[in-house]
Amino acid sequence: MFVTARPTANLDRLPVDVVAAIQELKKSLNAVILAHYYQDSEIQDVADFIGDSLELSRKAASTDADVIVFAGVHFMAETAKILNPNKLVLLPDLAAGCSLADSCPPDKFAAFKARYPDHIVISYINCTAQIKALSDIICTSSNAVKIVKQIPLAQGIIFAPDRNLGRYVMQQAERELVLWQGSCMVHETFSEKKLVQLKVTYPAAEIIAHPECEESVLQHADFIGSTSALLKYTAQSPSTQFIIATEPGIIHQMQKAQPQKEFIPAPPMNSCACNECPHMRLNTLEKLYLSMKNRSPEITMPEDVRLAALRPMQRMLEMS
Repeated sequence: MFVTARPTANLDRLPVDVVAAIQELKKSLNAVILAHYYQDSEIQDVADFIGDSLELSRKAASTDADVIVFAGVHFMAETAKILNPNKLVLLPDLAAGCSLADSCPPDKFAAFKARYPDHIVISYINCTAQIKALSDIICTSSNAVKIVKQIPLAQGIIFAPDRNLGRYVMQQAERELVLWQGSCMVHETFSEKKLVQLKVTYPAAEIIAHPECEESVLQHADFIGSTSALLKYTAQSPSTQFIIATEPGIIHQMQKAQPQKEFIPAPPMNSCACNECPHMRLNTLEKLYLSMKNRSPEITMPEDVRLAALRPMQRMLEMS
């Protein structure tokens, strides 16, 4: 993980109207705010662009802003820096990591990759810059199946780091993949038993799920797709009730787009809020303001790592 020092947050110096102050800083810095669907609703509402990993990667690649403020997690801000080496890339809270990215240490993955010298590596974008640098192609949940289907059948593929997404891609693409055994803590917390019970309570509701969920949850889904695909599906489906098996931050956009419909978050295995990503929720409106005001924390990385990570990112954008 490549970063500069974290600024000290002096909450006594926060402006009365934080949103207005953010808008002013955005103008003075020529900044763009990118926010993932899993961010708190108040951050989504102040962002210039909201999306999933693929959509935000495209925005990061095409922006003419001088400063990119990434309201998401660390690997997302790294991706923006990989695509924009000459821009200032800020992350409101450096502790906003990713359990999935952390489950794939570069040294261990390099050793795993060496066991399959004739295989290419397709890595889910939810990984560190070092893992991207060890990869041949990057993918997202939106385009993983499409990309795998473009690879000749004779070519062996290592898929990393998410085993659940990898298993889903194997089924959809109808081919074998060598899977790194990583996972997302949020998408593995959903309880199949509680999901079935919830379906009994809401028999007319459609269950929609992200492919990072475990197979036991996906088998009950009426629709499986990326975060943006789930959002589009709820707008197009004639159903008026949906049970949402992904991080519930997306429900804010679903409710804004379809206020007449009901969206029910799928329950985790226990009574905690474990279906909310604790890393995503570290970013706050106040931290967003402070990062812009202080122009820190900045995401940086060695140029050799950036260039090595850029190549598979470019292949993804070409193949999507």
